[in-house]
Amino acid sequence: MARQPESDSFLDMFSRFGRDLKLPKVDVQAILDHHRKNLEALEKSARASAAGASSVLSRQHEMVEEALGEITRMAQNYQAPGNPSELMTKQVEFARKSFETTLKNAGEVADLVRKSGTESVEILRDRIKDAMAEIRAGYDRN
Repeated sequence: MARQPESDSFLDMFSRFGRDLKLPKVDVQAILDHHRKNLEALEKSARASAAGASSVLSRQHEMVEEALGEITRMAQNYQAPGNPSELMTKQVEFARKSFETTLKNAGEVADLVRKSGTESVEILRDRIKDAMAEIRAGYDRN
């Protein structure tokens, strides 16, 4: 009884099993290439998301610094007026500026997040389209 070499790889055993069952040939390299492209698209999407998150954090940091600078300037220029009407006017103006700045900053951050998310999704969407075309082409050959 002849001994088979013990160095059979899993792929060799799988190929032999498929041959014995008369299964159609499997293009292992095509399958590996397909999954490699999937992983590359996921990596590219993750990089785009990370870059977007980094730009959002950076911009938020700038916004906080700007707000603290504005508060500091207002505190330095603050002089208690003798007239309650003037005090109320200054407080209303400060509240109005704060509210407008907050709305502007929130809109800007939302735009950054939306842009980052759209870019990440587009990368994955393009890969899905390509993968579907590859699958269709594989069926058309058979």
